[in-house]
Amino acid sequence: MLSGTQLGRLASRLIPRVARSLHTERKVKVQGSGDLHIVECGNGSHSLLLMPGALGSAWTDFKPQIEQLPKLLPDHTIIAWDPPGYGKSIPPQRKFGLEFYREDAEAALKLMRALNRPKFSILGWSDGGITALILAGRHADAVDKLAIWGAGAYLIEAEVKALQAIRDVATWSPRMREPMEKVYGVERFAQLWAEWVDAACDFYAQRDGDFCRTEVQQVQAPTFILHGKKDPMIAAEHVPWLRERLPQARYHEFPEGKHNIHLRYAEEFNKLVSDFFKE
Repeated sequence: MLSGTQLGRLASRLIPRVARSLHTERKVKVQGSGDLHIVECGNGSHSLLLMPGALGSAWTDFKPQIEQLPKLLPDHTIIAWDPPGYGKSIPPQRKFGLEFYREDAEAALKLMRALNRPKFSILGWSDGGITALILAGRHADAVDKLAIWGAGAYLIEAEVKALQAIRDVATWSPRMREPMEKVYGVERFAQLWAEWVDAACDFYAQRDGDFCRTEVQQVQAPTFILHGKKDPMIAAEHVPWLRERLPQARYHEFPEGKHNIHLRYAEEFNKLVSDFFKE
């Protein structure tokens, strides 16, 4: 017979496995985008879509949210997607250009409609935050609430220079490269990242850096802006710019936070956003 200590140790090993097992993964056929991979968890009537950052996928970008949010949001079904050409949503091969954020927004909308969830909230990080702002601005009737972080509505010269400095992933540390190399392979990750950097810089060269300035002005959904005070990936001016144009938005700052506040401070972050979505 197991002792209390032994039972506790066994439970501590099994509980994380059970938590991770309480999700389903499948592909959903989306018109114009092919078969898109999603991770679903929870079974509530409300819907929450998790939108990852550049080259990101459900598990690379949102593991703590997939595992923790269903308990915090029992009235929600959580859906994390791999955008077209990212993660397990391959094929299609990823295509960039000056419309790729808007194309992702339309694909996300079609995905949720295909799931018979035409009204939903969004949790968007970095590139996913940009896509979320576009979706909420262009399809106000579809978006219930919106929480974003690590995202700006435009690109400035200093950010272009910073991106160009990290275009070659060979200059990154192995620790930084390995998660994406596991998803895409060494060669394809290097190629895909360079393509993304070039596409982002094209916005600066051809559109005055504009990702979604117009759509931000059209957002009607209650919005929560979270920010890592020490985020090295976005210029400091972006958060004040967003807050000025979304004056009703809630705001929370992580004083020591960087770009990945939802991973570094997962428990606090998840509590903040779940409280927002429950209201």
